Amino acid sequence: MENERNSRKELSGIVTSISGDKSIKVTYKYKKPHPRYRKVINRKTDVHVHDEKNDARLGDRVEIMETRPLSRLKRWRLVRIVDRAPVYGGATTETEETAAAE
Repeated sequence: MENERNSRKELSGIVTSISGDKSIKVTYKYKKPHPRYRKVINRKTDVHVHDEKNDARLGDRVEIMETRPLSRLKRWRLVRIVDRAPVYGGATTETEETAAAE
């Protein structure tokens, strides 16, 4: 059983959309030679991913793993968040607001 789980595909990509509760869309990029001309072409694919804890944010670099079908489109699950995306001009917390007022 453990060997079967380890043989599943693992990919790394960037979160491009947060679709709904426990769902994200991840884009992963790869290079592929053109069939006739052999020039290397940059390609990308979007996959729907199951995010059980709703941890991923837009722009995060994540690691995903292939899994059984979880819904009509979701065939991947989030393994871990590799890098967090920076947050620009986000909402401030109450402690920051009170510190600024004093």
